[in-house]
Amino acid sequence: MGQNIKSIFLKLQKKQGAIYQFNFSDLSQLRGIIQGTNKTEQIPFILGTSEGESRYLGLRLAVSVVKAIKKEIKNPVFLNLDHGKSFDYIKKAINSGYKMVHFDGSGLSLGENIKLTKKIVDFAHKRGIFVEGEIGYLKGESKIYKKELQIKSSDMTKPNEAFEFVRKTNVDSLAIVVGNIHGIYTKNHPRLDIERIKEIKNKLGSRVFLVLHGGSGIPNKELKEAIRAGIVKININTEIRVAWREAFEKSLKFHRDEVAPYKIIQPLVINNIAKIVEKKIKILKTSIN
Repeated sequence: MGQNIKSIFLKLQKKQGAIYQFNFSDLSQLRGIIQGTNKTEQIPFILGTSEGESRYLGLRLAVSVVKAIKKEIKNPVFLNLDHGKSFDYIKKAINSGYKMVHFDGSGLSLGENIKLTKKIVDFAHKRGIFVEGEIGYLKGESKIYKKELQIKSSDMTKPNEAFEFVRKTNVDSLAIVVGNIHGIYTKNHPRLDIERIKEIKNKLGSRVFLVLHGGSGIPNKELKEAIRAGIVKININTEIRVAWREAFEKSLKFHRDEVAPYKIIQPLVINNIAKIVEKKIKILKTSIN
């Protein structure tokens, strides 16, 4: 599928390794991600665009840009549609050239989520597309929160429901809710339920790859524990957005009279994002090699 993404996932799963997905919504973020990954050649990574990000960029433009990048770097890289909300939009993404898609049906009932996910999987697999499903209620948005967030056990992914979901849909990977959240919380960032990850992994075995959304703000120690427990893919978005904004605001103050966007953005904004990416990849280097 694509450039053999499934074989990479299988290798990582076998070695208790993981792959990052870094989301982007403009070229400065993308350049920062590429700069950060270039220092660790041969380590695969995924570029993600949420439905909102892909609508802003344009599906075909995102595909074309990533195709161009593949010719310039040595790292295996893949493009994924993140949090697609409907069959029609996911179909558009696939027809535009996306080789990986994520359908977020977590807001639906289990039965409806299974039904629609299966429809997407059937369509996608006929075209060699890798599909990620989602089960459980993942709270938050991609922003900084100053208030504490309470996560209910009822929101988390249940092993038996995950098994039923995977069996009936045949998804390639599964986004689970195990104490992870979208966004960064400055006060009492929730801890991951490592035991729940292990339970889900034991229930599902190797038939599907487990995904952790909301990787921003999670301490390195917990990320490593999650990988050892069975997580194969970790999504990072908010930390990249925060790094972009902080550097952009600082650069604007420094270049008060500048009107050329590339002079404002380069190099501070790009370098700030690259540093975040470098730090994240260092966590996984020992697991992948």
